[in-house]
Amino acid sequence: MKEFDTIAAIATALGEGGISIIRVSGDKALDIVSSIFKGKNHRSIKDIKSYTMRYGHIVEKGTDSVIDEVIVSFMKGPKSYTAEDTIEINCHGGVISSNRILEEVIKAGARHAEPGEFTKRAFLNGRIDLTQAEAVIDIIRSKTDLSMKSAMLQSEGRLSREISRLSEVLLNVLALIEFVVDFTEDDEEPDDHTPVLVKNKLEEVIKEIDNLLKTSNEGKILREGLNIVIIGKPNVGKSSLLNALLMENRAIVTDIPGTTRDVIEEYLSLDGIPIKITDTAGIRDTKDVVERIGVERSKEKISQADLIVLMLDLSRALEEEDKEIIEFIKDKKYLLLLNKTDLERRLEIPSEVSLVNSIEISAVAGTGLEELKQKIKDMFFNGEINTEGVMITNVRHKEALYRALEGCNTALEQVKQGAYLDLVSIYVTSALKALGEITGAEIQEDLVNKIFSSFCVGK
Repeated sequence: MKEFDTIAAIATALGEGGISIIRVSGDKALDIVSSIFKGKNHRSIKDIKSYTMRYGHIVEKGTDSVIDEVIVSFMKGPKSYTAEDTIEINCHGGVISSNRILEEVIKAGARHAEPGEFTKRAFLNGRIDLTQAEAVIDIIRSKTDLSMKSAMLQSEGRLSREISRLSEVLLNVLALIEFVVDFTEDDEEPDDHTPVLVKNKLEEVIKEIDNLLKTSNEGKILREGLNIVIIGKPNVGKSSLLNALLMENRAIVTDIPGTTRDVIEEYLSLDGIPIKITDTAGIRDTKDVVERIGVERSKEKISQADLIVLMLDLSRALEEEDKEIIEFIKDKKYLLLLNKTDLERRLEIPSEVSLVNSIEISAVAGTGLEELKQKIKDMFFNGEINTEGVMITNVRHKEALYRALEGCNTALEQVKQGAYLDLVSIYVTSALKALGEITGAEIQEDLVNKIFSSFCVGK
């Protein structure tokens, strides 16, 4: 375990609440907190056992003026979150009490923790690897039960074990190559079986990396959410659809075209898939200054969308506004919703509009919504969401896997061409280093700092 100074931070959200927790970690944590803690019946915490708690008060150093009533818990390293001696001071929730206690801890010898520094220490002290550390922030930011479950699996080391297994195969390949290169006599031909063994091992790793990369699009959606934009001419039923999906009257619905002047964004869970759904102002020429701004924002949202939901009104013939919208999104990924099935049908769908992903619905009556949800799952998750398998949810992991795949593919090609095995080993080593970047075995300090800087203070 590395030696660090003692750090402290408020680990709970600032504001009014039942309790607030001030976390202190480092080899001087017990000494620092004991200097400002007065236990019941003047009992100190110097003799506190690991994984126990003690009741008392935090007092101002020098005056012994009581600041707050607290319960102090102690976790002795390395069996703690940071693998260091860690104390958590549980005080009354509130900005003043929390900050005053943190202030006294700092005055007693600790320093303010940087964002993510507690988790960073857990990584640097070897308690967790980098994928597990990154999963911590994913758990905090999870938007649905499913995205949290995916993050929990990663925090438990599911991905780490898979990467370690692949790394072990590549290490075996390097060992095999080194043995042949070092122990084959100059006048002796290399073992004919070695290139075959190397080829088979590389093909095994390539197949496994390919399988992992296939999960990356689904994993990204689980981690960051699916960005869906509803688009259509005014009064086609976009706001009614949003309200139906949310099961509340979030958007104003009237018979007046152009009621939605700005984009409306809401989050919902679709069988565990976090979705950001945007109701747009529509796309049309308008002299209304406010509505024109809304139209421009709609275009921006469309360009950022993972999926566009194009709504057409079955009860009205195709109009120029419909044609403008169709032309604007024709090269993008979209799902066609034919709304108002409860009214007389007058719409003729133009040939250039794809019907492969189309559904007839009534947003007002709520019919067709389940089919819509299933269609989204079909388009992005092949109809079923894998909740148990290893999934790549992090862009950094994806990029490293692509570099590992490139190294393995190049090495395999060299083997097939009969290249010297010591040349092949260069590309295998490159692939191995790329896998090491995922778990943190091979990574630069500035990247580590960048990763943890996105964490909240106190985590």
